Amino acid sequence: MAKPRVALDAESTAAATVLKRAVELDSESRYQQALLCYQEGIDLLLQVLKGTKDDAKKRTLREKISGYMDRAENIKKYVDQEKEDGKYHKQIKIEENATGFSYETLFKEYLNETVTEVWIEDPYIRQIHQLYNLLRFCEMLIKKPCNVKTIHLLTSLDKQGCVKESQRNGLEEIKTSLSRHGVLLEIEYSSSIHDREIRFNNGWMIKIGRGLDYFKKLQGRFPLGYHDFDLRPCHETTVDIFHNKHTKKI
Repeated sequence: MAKPRVALDAESTAAATVLKRAVELDSESRYQQALLCYQEGIDLLLQVLKGTKDDAKKRTLREKISGYMDRAENIKKYVDQEKEDGKYHKQIKIEENATGFSYETLFKEYLNETVTEVWIEDPYIRQIHQLYNLLRFCEMLIKKPCNVKTIHLLTSLDKQGCVKESQRNGLEEIKTSLSRHGVLLEIEYSSSIHDREIRFNNGWMIKIGRGLDYFKKLQGRFPLGYHDFDLRPCHETTVDIFHNKHTKKI
């Protein structure tokens, strides 16, 4: 059954918007994100093609799709080669008070069904809000498409006795909760850890200047951003993303 004209117009508009963004990202050498947008835009154009009856419009659509597919394939080959050579590097600068950088938004393009093991190195998983940051990150990891079975955490113990006890208890609670979902949290403490990085066993490594603790404290009782962290202002920090097919272990 043919789609209504209104539906086709909506899909055409959506495809144009996504593909425009793909071209912009492509021109900025943000190839991984550009590839995702090209793929999404191509899928939308294919839906439009299926619902189009006019032969001339079909030919035009096929030419557009073919061109975008060729570009997407070239980008994929380039990114795959960069990853193979261990040269892939992308940097994201999060400005002071910027929004739109929840864990889901920042990490989603690097998480897929091949992710079964994760390494987290962050010396500052101590305070209550930092424990909640870790919990929120773990919640993301146990959702589809990931198949995470083991999370390795390397952090440092707080020197204050009461805070240290609260830290240990909080981490053990997170460990217990994860175990109910079939995920093992291995916790190790180090007094010399300084670097902050997150590694997935599909080869992606992300270094965040402030670690997981880059969100600002909100003011008031009911501010936007309390639940949706894409709406929460951030501290200024830098995110560096690399790919290494030989993911090291802690």
